[in-house]
Amino acid sequence: MIEKIKHLGFPFLFVALYGSGFVGAKYGLPYSTPLSFLTLRFFIAGLILLLIMKYMKVNLPSIKDIFHISIAGILTVAVFSIGVFISIDMGLSPSLSAMIIALQPILVATLAKSFLSEDTGLIQGFGLLVGLVGVMLVLMSNMDITTASLYSIALSVFGLLGLSFGNLYQKKFCENMNIFSGGAIQSIVSGFVCLILMLMFDSYEVVWTNEFVYALLFMTLGVSIGALSLLYIMIRRSEVSKVASIFYLIPVGAAISGYFIYGETFELITILGIGIVALGVYLSNY
Repeated sequence: MIEKIKHLGFPFLFVALYGSGFVGAKYGLPYSTPLSFLTLRFFIAGLILLLIMKYMKVNLPSIKDIFHISIAGILTVAVFSIGVFISIDMGLSPSLSAMIIALQPILVATLAKSFLSEDTGLIQGFGLLVGLVGVMLVLMSNMDITTASLYSIALSVFGLLGLSFGNLYQKKFCENMNIFSGGAIQSIVSGFVCLILMLMFDSYEVVWTNEFVYALLFMTLGVSIGALSLLYIMIRRSEVSKVASIFYLIPVGAAISGYFIYGETFELITILGIGIVALGVYLSNY
């Protein structure tokens, strides 16, 4: 019974946390540069996870495992977050950025056969296409691509590639990763990547308002620790192409969060799209 609850509950909790992260990024970015935000977020998350490691007496993995965990973290955490945060900071809407990331299931399903020898069946493939249709319906009513530059869209695509290849790498080389030690390594490595890029191309700028602190805490605890831990658990327990199908629900979570925080439109077509996405995810995991 407990395992069944985990099987059903983990994906929806992940979607709620991860989808809200796109809106959380928009909420905090007016008060800092993207790389300043991400550097603080990843180092704080890494420190918290190190403290949890010490409390739970979790040992660090081998040097070889640290290398693989670091590569997966740079792709899944750093590259993805940098692409999304900078694109949103440049004016791309969280909903449109989430829609671009929602292309991940198609990309992962295509690559999983070569990387992991995973085959996508006819029903699963149909489910991926159904989910994509649902995503388009959810976002078509409040998507404004005219204000988004090609550069900002390209950055979200860059984040999509990092997340997709990172998930595949995670499944292939880090399947038995401890979520606390592995999460600490990936957060700290990603923090250093952002710090180096900030020192090379940007500057440290933060205005410590209540809004910024709320956004930083949510992105650190809710997304970097909570959502990513759930993602790694799901990748360990299932085929990566099936886990990727859950990302179709991410823009739905972003749209719902945007409705409550920014009053963004939430129309009947959105409800229809959510239903179609849910069907697509079900078929993808059939």
